[in-house]
Amino acid sequence: MNKPKMHSPNLTHDHIARIRACFPNCVTEAQGKDGHVKLAVDFDLLRQELSESIVEGPQERYQLNWPGKRQALLTANAPIAKTLRPCREESVDFDTTQNLFIEGDNLDALKLLQETYLGKVKMIYIDPPYNTGNDFIYEDDFAEDMQSYQLRSHQKDEQGKRLQVNTESNGRFHSDWLSMMYSRLKLARNLLREDGVIFISIDDHEQANLKRLCDEVFGEENFLANIVWQKKYAATNDAKGFSNLHDHILVFQKSNSFERRLLPRTEEQNKPYKNDNGDGKGLWRSDNLLVKSFSQSGVYPIINPNTRVGYLPPEGSSWRASKETMQKWLEENRIYFGKDGTGAPQLKRYLNEVQDGRVPTTWWTFEDAGHNDAANKELSNLFKSKTPFDTPKPSSLIRQMLRISTKTNDTILDFFSGSATTAHAVMQLNAEDGGNRKFIMVQIPEPCDEKSEAFKAGFKTIAQIGQERIRRAGQKIKTEYANKESIAKLDIGFRVLKIDTSNMADIYYRPDQTQQPDLINLVNNIKPDRTAEDLLFQVLLDWGVDLALPIAQETIQGKEVFLVDGNALAACFDAQGGVDGPFVKELAKRQPLRAVFRDAGFKNDATKINVEQIFKLLSPATEVKCI
Repeated sequence: MNKPKMHSPNLTHDHIARIRACFPNCVTEAQGKDGHVKLAVDFDLLRQELSESIVEGPQERYQLNWPGKRQALLTANAPIAKTLRPCREESVDFDTTQNLFIEGDNLDALKLLQETYLGKVKMIYIDPPYNTGNDFIYEDDFAEDMQSYQLRSHQKDEQGKRLQVNTESNGRFHSDWLSMMYSRLKLARNLLREDGVIFISIDDHEQANLKRLCDEVFGEENFLANIVWQKKYAATNDAKGFSNLHDHILVFQKSNSFERRLLPRTEEQNKPYKNDNGDGKGLWRSDNLLVKSFSQSGVYPIINPNTRVGYLPPEGSSWRASKETMQKWLEENRIYFGKDGTGAPQLKRYLNEVQDGRVPTTWWTFEDAGHNDAANKELSNLFKSKTPFDTPKPSSLIRQMLRISTKTNDTILDFFSGSATTAHAVMQLNAEDGGNRKFIMVQIPEPCDEKSEAFKAGFKTIAQIGQERIRRAGQKIKTEYANKESIAKLDIGFRVLKIDTSNMADIYYRPDQTQQPDLINLVNNIKPDRTAEDLLFQVLLDWGVDLALPIAQETIQGKEVFLVDGNALAACFDAQGGVDGPFVKELAKRQPLRAVFRDAGFKNDATKINVEQIFKLLSPATEVKCI
């Protein structure tokens, strides 16, 4: 029976397999540090394969480089032995919601999501630290032991994660920030669908570097826009030099499969369409009949049927239609000759014939997308107090991005979720258009400053603020749209999952370090503080099953069984040795796609041996594993 591997995928192995498929001569066998022979890339050969000339040593080339870049790439590819532990008490509608709130380091989260959400996310929005000298950055280091790790830690969150201010006096000011972003963007790209897109908020400090970094990660050809968002509506009079009124939003597509959607037309755009002839064609406005490019076929007189006066286009210009088409328009009453019918000809432009929306531009005003003050007021109104978060974005800004890039059933990811504005925007837009977009929020439990409004309000971490915002925003939206028929189906819940060490005892990963006297203590390979539901989510991760699928619990022959999305997965983690032949047969009759048991739960060795045979007989399509 197969065993789940219980750790995130080793991306280095995947990359080597892809290189081997394209350049088999560039992958060879080499002896690792542990003395074992394994596959490795011959980089000298690979460089030569990818070059039309002889490659010898470093050469001048166009590239973005910084100290720590190679380590950042290794960090992105390195596997981790961690899991996601469900937290029902902090969740809303845990069993039925399709939304996720992951608490923990976003680098770990992105790694854990690699199999389950590979190529499934339609839109990513992130608002990372701007690297202004006051921001917290994530420091990634897998090489230190725990003691050194903690000694070098100037600040830690509740789980011991380091959070360090990146001051401008740091000699690696830009390098640290780029390394932090590089590894995360590399992993995030994997999660995007082929028609997916990423929006990244940034200010002038790192905008140029971020653009170059994204050119490398996503491909320069996939750059879509550098949106300038007017985040303030008034200048700061005491500003030194220039008063900054904007932020940037960089937009990159995964590939040219992305299809940009139109934004809704504004009232101002529709205002000129105020005429109605009562003929069923709807509202219209008058428009010029001339065309910019000259055509001789467009030079002819248009006769006013009321006055019999003929009108020629001005010299050097022409009418926008041929004489035959113009005659058809006259017959269809599509030509307007003024209020009294005695004027020069104009075209009736009907509202229902114009483009159903507006093309998004790279200049977003605060009237169109909101501003910083509006974001603070939005959050203050939700919490009925001073804003508990220093730098929120207005939900209207992110709704604008969602309208451009998503349809009603898409999945949206924000792995720097902060106060969870993205989740708020997703729920709001779903309420407006009846959609069922799903969100995945990721936020490290960064401690709130003890002098902050958030701490005074009882919030210990930024993650707690985000969760509470989703709760309050969801209820507010339900109340505001109470009269809308589709509001009953609106998903305002979220399933909280917390990143933690693996559920498996450490020896599960280091059998070579086992000593014979220790064996008696290793009969149970599961850590004692882990629940059956903890095991379920580690299995979901390992199998790549959607973490937001509905979960039901049922008692079968006295044993608790988890049923994920009906028959997508059946799991029994009974540890009392009660799993016997009749129980396995009963479960197999339900024909789940996957079935998993706990190794210590079988009544005897004979039952464990017969499990696969029972399923082959009663449900041959079921994949069976045990942990």
